[in-house]
Amino acid sequence: MNAYLRMTGLALAISTMAWSGISRAAEVAKSTDVKQSGTLAVANTLDYAPFEYLDADGKQTGIIIELAGEVAKLVDAKLDVQRTPFPSMIPGLAAGRFKIAWETFSATPERLKQVDFVMFLKAGLAVSTSPDKKPSFSGDTPLCGKRIGVSAGSASDFLVDKLTKECTDKGQKPIEKSVFNSSTDIVQAVLSDRVDARMDDATASSYFEVTSKGQLVVLPTLYDVAPLGMAIAKDDKETADMMVGALAELFKNGTYKAILDKYGMGAYAIKEPYFVGTMDALRAE
Repeated sequence: MNAYLRMTGLALAISTMAWSGISRAAEVAKSTDVKQSGTLAVANTLDYAPFEYLDADGKQTGIIIELAGEVAKLVDAKLDVQRTPFPSMIPGLAAGRFKIAWETFSATPERLKQVDFVMFLKAGLAVSTSPDKKPSFSGDTPLCGKRIGVSAGSASDFLVDKLTKECTDKGQKPIEKSVFNSSTDIVQAVLSDRVDARMDDATASSYFEVTSKGQLVVLPTLYDVAPLGMAIAKDDKETADMMVGALAELFKNGTYKAILDKYGMGAYAIKEPYFVGTMDALRAE
């Protein structure tokens, strides 16, 4: 009898633990907007591999798309990816056109005046060029005098301006910046010799180095290593709490790491997702 009771108790304990795990996964607090609409709406460019892009069949895919799909499951909602140009995202959030812009944003004082962030990744900025031009990027100021392509409104866009001033302060030629709306357009500009190189976050640069099959190589210097996150409308605590909670579940159950590893981006994982409303909330990871 005692043995039977012990086994029954063990079975109940296991059952309770399993049910508890399911309950915890289902207890991610939904925002009022998601409750009422049954939809998790996310603004995204769909043009920034490996994070988001259309595959050969036109299907939405990539790291962010897969993570967003898993978050939608946790909050029992349909995922609606609203294709939006990158420069329009923060103004769109500030104007209330949408509540989440899920890209790889870096937090800056200027951006934090208009939006908050939920950090879910880390990376730096890297420069990639064609193999034949790689030797020309040398010395302490390898970008001075070069034609560099950047995405409009990105961290690279602002960094090139800063580096250009450093070049001219040292009496060297300024960087000739070209701004593009699409990351694939910048890649084509490098391959067609309209620019000498592209500056982008290191994760995307590594991805394009692999998929270009040797036509692009990433230079060794990393700039502005920092956490990256999605943007949330300023002071929208409900949405921010929902996204931090849902991502925390994906971190905990291994889904987050599995998705990053699938795209060869495991090295850019952070320990846990977290909210950033001011610059002093950023963590050094």
